[in-house]
Amino acid sequence: MTTMTATPATLGVANVLRSEWTKLRSLRSTYWTAIAGVLAAVVIATLGCLSFVQHFTPNDLVGFDAAWFSVQGLYATQILIGALAVLTISGEYATGMIRTTLTSVPQRRSMLALKGAVFAAAVFVLGELTSFAAFGLGQAILHQKHAGVSLSDPNVLRVVIGGGLYVAVVGVLAFGLGALVRRTAGALASFFAVLFLPSALIDVLPSSWHDAIMKFAPANAGTQILSVHRQHGMLSAWTGLGVLALYAAIIVAAALYFIGRRDA
Repeated sequence: MTTMTATPATLGVANVLRSEWTKLRSLRSTYWTAIAGVLAAVVIATLGCLSFVQHFTPNDLVGFDAAWFSVQGLYATQILIGALAVLTISGEYATGMIRTTLTSVPQRRSMLALKGAVFAAAVFVLGELTSFAAFGLGQAILHQKHAGVSLSDPNVLRVVIGGGLYVAVVGVLAFGLGALVRRTAGALASFFAVLFLPSALIDVLPSSWHDAIMKFAPANAGTQILSVHRQHGMLSAWTGLGVLALYAAIIVAAALYFIGRRDA
C-alpha cells in the first residue's frame, strides 16, 4: 500500500498562507507587540517633537531633519518587532507545535518560506502604518514653529515609506535567526548581536578601517533610509537598505538550508 505525502501544492499555497496567518494573529504576543510597537514610535515622536517646540530657537532649524525627527521612534519599534519575529518561529519549537506544522506541510523549506512571507507582509503593513502615524503626529506638532515638512518635500516620502520597509527587513532578519537558532533566548541574543554588535566592534578598529567598514554595519546601513540627507561617509538610503536586506537574505537562506537537515 502506498502513502501520499502532503505538499504545499496539494494543500494549496493559499491554504497554507491562511493557516500561517491564523496562527500569527491568534497569538497574544502578536497583538501586544504590535500595539507596543506602534505606541513606542508615536509616543517617542510626540515627546521628541513637543520638547523641540518647547525649547525652540531659530538656530535649531540649521541642519534640522524634521522627517527623521518624527520617525526616530522606529528604533524602538524594530526591537519589539524583532522579538515578535523570533517568538513567531521559536515559540513553535518550544511548544512542539512545529511537529504538527511539519506533519501538515512536510516540505520544510516551503513551509518556512510561506511562514516568513506571511510574517513579512504583516510586519510591512504594520511598519508603514506606524511610520505614517508617527510622521503625521510629529509634523503636526513641529508645524507650530513652522519647522515641519510635508510628504511632497524632497526625500520625505522616501523616509516615511522607508521607515516601514526598514522595520519589515529587520523583522525578516530576526525571523531568520529564530528559525536558525530555534531557541528563544539564543535567537534574541543573536538578533541583538547581528544588528548592533558590529557597530560597537568596528568602533575599536583603527580609524582607517573604521571609516571604510562602519557604513556596512547592518544597523548603520539600514537606518540611512530614515534620513532626508545622506550622512557623510555613509551609504545612500536605498543602497544601505539593500545591504541590510542582504544580511537578512543570507540569514534566511541559512535557515532554509538547515531546516531541511535537522530534526524538528
